[in-house]
Amino acid sequence: MTKTLSQQIAHHAQQLLRQLIATPSVSRDEGAAADLIEHTLRQAGAQPQRHLHNVWCCQPDTGDGRPVLLLNAHIDTVRPTDAWTLPPFTPTERDGRLYGLGSNDCGGGLTVLLYTFLALRENASLPYRLVFLASAEEEVSGANGISSVIDHLPRPDVALVGEPTGMQPAIAEKGLMVLDCEAVGRAGHAARNEGVNALYKAMDDIALLRQHTFGKVSPLLGPVKATVTMMEAGTQHNVVPASCRFVVDVRSNECYSNAELLAEISGLLQSHVKARSTRLNSSRIHPDHPLVQRAIALGRVPYGSPTLSDQALMPWPSFKMGPGDSARSHTADEYITLAELHEAAALYLAMLCPDYGD
Repeated sequence: MTKTLSQQIAHHAQQLLRQLIATPSVSRDEGAAADLIEHTLRQAGAQPQRHLHNVWCCQPDTGDGRPVLLLNAHIDTVRPTDAWTLPPFTPTERDGRLYGLGSNDCGGGLTVLLYTFLALRENASLPYRLVFLASAEEEVSGANGISSVIDHLPRPDVALVGEPTGMQPAIAEKGLMVLDCEAVGRAGHAARNEGVNALYKAMDDIALLRQHTFGKVSPLLGPVKATVTMMEAGTQHNVVPASCRFVVDVRSNECYSNAELLAEISGLLQSHVKARSTRLNSSRIHPDHPLVQRAIALGRVPYGSPTLSDQALMPWPSFKMGPGDSARSHTADEYITLAELHEAAALYLAMLCPDYGD
């Protein structure tokens, strides 16, 4: 019996995913996995390009001015924990599930997008010019990941990211900013009324932060959330601390840039506030975008995602939509189902090629 195009894509994706599971690719050590992706593209007759451990391939530019659609997923994984009961680097199939590190996050989306790109790369009638990118260092938001290749790509007008979302379109995603704060006082003896207690100053600031409401609330992501997660002060029991350091985890919505939130928090607190980075911004795409509307027409339901991805580093509209379940990511005995791979192939084809029919 002849396989349909989506079945062919799912079959090839499953075979490549098995190879990727067997190829350790922990963040910043993805070279072997990048080699495999590059070899797979070349073997299919494509002409991939590479920078460090990032590999991409472009549909030919026909000069017709079509918008550029970036198909992106990452090749790196987190480290396996001791809780695994199956070998993390051995692809294991049981009851329609394919187990292995990176199978769900993000090997399923990566492999199905790769073979979808290969299936459509000769189709000049698509509404978009396709660019496929397998990026590195996503799990650590590393400087040698997608940030390092943005200037090498044709400028995307929109991106589809293959993170596990149950093939529902995540049209907004929370950002992240970590703040290092320091309240400064003056040391003194605890037995006498001396010094200025930096710990008390920090406690006052923390109380202000707990009570503060950020005005712009997202209908998809809710309010901005700022949480104090670490605190350190003092050298010994009888010395009033001259310094108290605390760390704030800020999860932004798409209504603010991290720079705007940094300015607001800095103006609120008496402590010194320094951001480790402001680069991981919240991301969004307008719900009226044609790709989102196409997903809705196919029965998909848009939502807002609390988890971070390479979208935070993309200076263009983007959304996540990929096979698998985000709840399985970074867990022991991670898996993806073979049915999820097939569903993804059929939906990607239907979204990208309106005239497609299996």
